[in-house]
Amino acid sequence: MKRCAWADGHPLDVEYHDTEWGVPSHDDVHLFEMLTLEGAQAGLSWTTILKKRVGYRRAFAGFDPKKVSRFSATKRERLLDDPSIVRNRLKVESTINNAKAFLKVQKEFGSFSGYLWQFVDETPQQNRWKSLDEIPAETAESRLLSKDLKRRGFRFVGPTIGYALMQAVGLVNDHEVGCFRYKEVAAMRQGE
Repeated sequence: MKRCAWADGHPLDVEYHDTEWGVPSHDDVHLFEMLTLEGAQAGLSWTTILKKRVGYRRAFAGFDPKKVSRFSATKRERLLDDPSIVRNRLKVESTINNAKAFLKVQKEFGSFSGYLWQFVDETPQQNRWKSLDEIPAETAESRLLSKDLKRRGFRFVGPTIGYALMQAVGLVNDHEVGCFRYKEVAAMRQGE
């Protein structure tokens, strides 16, 4: 079975690739989770983040942005001692900060999904990459997304992280065309 080149390693990468990556998501809790995890990945491997995913879900209240936005200074300090997450003060603080900004976006747009999907005109982009080398680290859309998220107070949301988020939650189909998931994900996006 042919997979995207990046998913040809750790079993967690394979499972994530085969079941989740690129699947269109309109679930705000999932979107907050992926926004958090993509930001946490900065400077680290995705495998490292997948290994800590369960710990993140526990530490950040199941990615409930309302609960995370109310984390106290004491809770923040405890998180920095929690080996089940990336213990980086800037990343922990950004998650709490981003929860507050996330809630403001939900209030303004009705949902974070409604906000996010406007960057692709509500229609997933179907790319046709033949190899990992062709896939860009950022795009014009991810640069716009990054700029707007930053304007709204989000942190750890540069254009590369923005593009990784877009890939993860299905705004773009960046499965390589030879990957078994390419057609499956394309069909999901077309509502088939």
